[in-house]
Amino acid sequence: MTFLGDVVNWFTNSAHWHGASGVPHRVEEHMVMSLAAIAAAVLVAVPPSLVLGHLRRFGALAVNISNVGRAIPSFAILVLSVQVVGIGAEPAFIALFVLAIPPLVTNSYVGMAEVDPEIRESARGMGMTAWQSMRRVEIPVALPVLLAGLRTAAVQVVATATLAAIVAWGGLGRYIIDGLAQLDYVQVFAGAVLVAVLSVLTELVLALVQRLVVSAGLGQRHPGKNEPFVGAATTAEAT
Repeated sequence: MTFLGDVVNWFTNSAHWHGASGVPHRVEEHMVMSLAAIAAAVLVAVPPSLVLGHLRRFGALAVNISNVGRAIPSFAILVLSVQVVGIGAEPAFIALFVLAIPPLVTNSYVGMAEVDPEIRESARGMGMTAWQSMRRVEIPVALPVLLAGLRTAAVQVVATATLAAIVAWGGLGRYIIDGLAQLDYVQVFAGAVLVAVLSVLTELVLALVQRLVVSAGLGQRHPGKNEPFVGAATTAEAT
């Protein structure tokens, strides 16, 4: 109880809520780094994956890229990046960017590839070009899977952004790294709680966004957030 009481005192101490080391500033740093990595990953991974899914080509390549990305530990990427670009924001960004790629590639490809062929044919029968079919029909149908991939990537990145503190960047990881260096386990625990809460909030907010932008009928077709990763192997084998 004494330890938990110290944690409560840490959170209620006004000194921890002001200045460059305060919780609001650390949360802002954490979110800026996470959002930058996710946005860059979306721009790089999603467009080509959507095109390949529309064409139903190179499914095995897309899935293998995702599997390789998931197999490489983010810490290893962080260490390698430090050797190339030095310490600071850059290696942390690279590690988080690489972490976000696999679920975006897999879900974008599978979401498009699993659009019912009859829907595609109906769009063509209405005189739509391939681009119009993708933009007006296929992407909206694939949206639940696409957003599920975004949710997965975002939660992983937010939870892993604590590594940025190892390379002299900010964020909530500073409480954990600095606490360990000072043997201040109350601060370490408080930092871990903040990261966990931020990760859960990220999941809840994106789940709400998905519910708001996806129609109920489409949402029922893809009720499980992790289903696309199962379907990916099937699509790849079919390709």
